[in-house]
Amino acid sequence: MEKLVSNWYNKRTLPENYIFPPDARPGKLATAPSCDNIPVIDLGGDQTCIIQQILKASHEYGFFQVINHGISESLLKDTMGVFKEFFELPAEDKAAVYSEDPKKICRLFTSSGNYDWEDVHLWRDNLRHPCLPLEESMKHWPQQPSTYRELVGTCSSQVRKLALNILELISEGLGLGTGYFRDELLKNMLLFVNHYPPCSDPSLTLGVSKHCDPNLITILHQEEHVNGLQVFKDGEWICVKPLSDALVINIGYQLQIISNGKLKSAEHRAVTSSSNARTSAAFFITPSDDCIVEPAGDLINASNPQLFRSFRYKEFIMNYLTKQGKTEVVLEPFKLHA
Repeated sequence: MEKLVSNWYNKRTLPENYIFPPDARPGKLATAPSCDNIPVIDLGGDQTCIIQQILKASHEYGFFQVINHGISESLLKDTMGVFKEFFELPAEDKAAVYSEDPKKICRLFTSSGNYDWEDVHLWRDNLRHPCLPLEESMKHWPQQPSTYRELVGTCSSQVRKLALNILELISEGLGLGTGYFRDELLKNMLLFVNHYPPCSDPSLTLGVSKHCDPNLITILHQEEHVNGLQVFKDGEWICVKPLSDALVINIGYQLQIISNGKLKSAEHRAVTSSSNARTSAAFFITPSDDCIVEPAGDLINASNPQLFRSFRYKEFIMNYLTKQGKTEVVLEPFKLHA
C-alpha cells in the first residue's frame, strides 16, 4: 500500500525513479493546449454518414469521440464519481483490494504490473477487474463505496452495447456484413480505472507511457475539465479534449489486424498535471485467449495482400507483455513479409 502514488505524492518531491529518460519525457508538451481536430462523431445522425466518419477517423487517427451514444450523462457522471470516491477511501478500505499478485481477479496496484523490475515507474494508481460475465465478476469488485457494484455494473452493460454497435458499424463499413464481430472475438471486457494524483513536475514523468492497445477496441470515459490523454499523429502529440457528453473510442491492434491495415491503432499516452488529480476509466473489449485472430478474408485480394498471419490471441498478449508494448517491435512477429 505504501507504494501507491496517492499515498505519498504530496509529501515529497518527484522521486528519481519516476523521472523518464530525456527522449521519453513530455517536457513542455505536458501542458500542450487541447486539440479540437480529434473527430467527434454524432451517433444520432445518418447511419451511412456515421459509418464513413468512423472509418475515416479509424484510418487517419485511430481515435475518435462519440456523442449521442445512448449512455446517459448522469450515469457516466455518477460512475466517474464512484471511481473518484474509491481512490479517496481511507487506506484501510483500499487495502482490501490492493494486491501485487497479477493473477488476482480484481486488484488495486501502482504504476504497472512490472513495478519490481521496471526502470521507471508510472505516475498512476490503477484499479482493474473483468466485467464479463457480469454477475460472476461483480462478486470480486470493491465493496466500498457501497454504490460501486450497482453503478459500475449498469455502466459496464451500457458500454458493452455501445461497443457492439460501433463494431457492427465498422463491420458494415469494411464490407464484412453484420455479425462478423461476435462470440470469441468479443468474449471479454476488462475495466482499467487510472488515477493520476497531482505531480510536482509533469514535464519529467508520465501517467502512462506511449503504447497502442493490444485488444480489439477501447471505450474511455475521461474526467471533465482535466486534460491528460494525448495521441501521436503526423509526428506530434495532440491532446484529446475531454467533452462532458462524449466517450473516446480507440482502435486496438486486433482491429488493425482484422482490417488488414485499413484501420490503425494509434500511439497514445497520459500526461500528468501539477494542479489537478485526474481519473479515467477504460473499458477494453478483448477476444478470448484461444480466439484465432487473422485478417478478414473478404479484405484480401491481389491488390490487397494479406499483411498479418493467423494467431491465437494469447500468443499476441504474451508477445505484447514481453516486448512491454513497444510499438516499433510488437507487431513484427505477426507480419507477413513479401
